[in-house]
Amino acid sequence: MSPALDHAQPVFRALADPTRCAIVKLLAEQDLRVGDIAAHFKMTRPAVAKHLAVLKSADVIRVSQAGRERINSLNPAALKAASDWLNYFDHFWDDRLAALKSAVEADA
Repeated sequence: MSPALDHAQPVFRALADPTRCAIVKLLAEQDLRVGDIAAHFKMTRPAVAKHLAVLKSADVIRVSQAGRERINSLNPAALKAASDWLNYFDHFWDDRLAALKSAVEADA
């Protein structure tokens, strides 16, 4: 039985946008402030902040306070739910491809 999609669904929604995927990639390398993230994109800081809010609501990132600064960091545990769901299909394809191989070899 596959892992529950309901835990992974918010993560998939958050990662459906290429900008948010790029932000996740940046945060996989290091924790960053909003301004540091915005420097990588041709959009305003408020636009980046909206993307960060979506990622935060899906628990993909965490935001911590360091004095007056807000530091964004990746939450790998949230990505694991999506990864577990996708990994289920690895087994599905392994089984299907093994069956196809057997069928092709039987006909040969």
